[in-house]
Amino acid sequence: MRVLVVDDDSVLCHWLGAKLHSHGYACNIVHDGEHALKAIKDDIYDVVLLDRMLPTLDGFSVLRELQGSRHPPIMLLSALDRVMGLELGAEDYLGKPFNFNELRLRLEIMVLRGKPQDAPSSLLTFEDLQLDRLQRVAWRSGQRIDLTGKEIKLLIILMENPVQVITRTLLLERVWGYHFDPQTNLIDVHMSKLRAKIDKGFPRPLIKTLRSMGYALGAVEKTDVA
Repeated sequence: MRVLVVDDDSVLCHWLGAKLHSHGYACNIVHDGEHALKAIKDDIYDVVLLDRMLPTLDGFSVLRELQGSRHPPIMLLSALDRVMGLELGAEDYLGKPFNFNELRLRLEIMVLRGKPQDAPSSLLTFEDLQLDRLQRVAWRSGQRIDLTGKEIKLLIILMENPVQVITRTLLLERVWGYHFDPQTNLIDVHMSKLRAKIDKGFPRPLIKTLRSMGYALGAVEKTDVA
């Protein structure tokens, strides 16, 4: 489970981050509302722990900014104004101070509640490459590959559409949310880093670059453009 903790109390964050890590959770911590919004939009989390009182943007302002968009379930770390928090889109709330075991149980329930019962397998496979979409972990020939949030998103798109050309326009829209070409080498830089992690040290490269067209996973006919 990937957890984003949003709180300006450094002591609480240190304690909570250590507890989450000790129970096998991946944890990222930010201390204000603006960085919380950026983290939620730029990366992928299973759940967000959001404090009510924050610098730059408070917890309710963060919830308002997220309304109408897809985002992970959010637990509000406050017992104050809990009805308003739920109305603004929080999935649950917990007052401070709290018991960690109760928090952990609530988080797991929130994540399970959000998963469709008929969800397809989280594991994507192409030749000797595997990617677990839920755990956000990749392997090649059994060797674990650590990827960033953007690299995970790029690889998911490639593995969901193998042996097809994925255009730069589609990648810009799906990964960065751009509906225009910013005329930078943004995609090329990220794809180069992804290719280095996926293909370096292996006899057969999997990620292909098709000049002026896009990228593909595996051999592709030039007419197969996504």
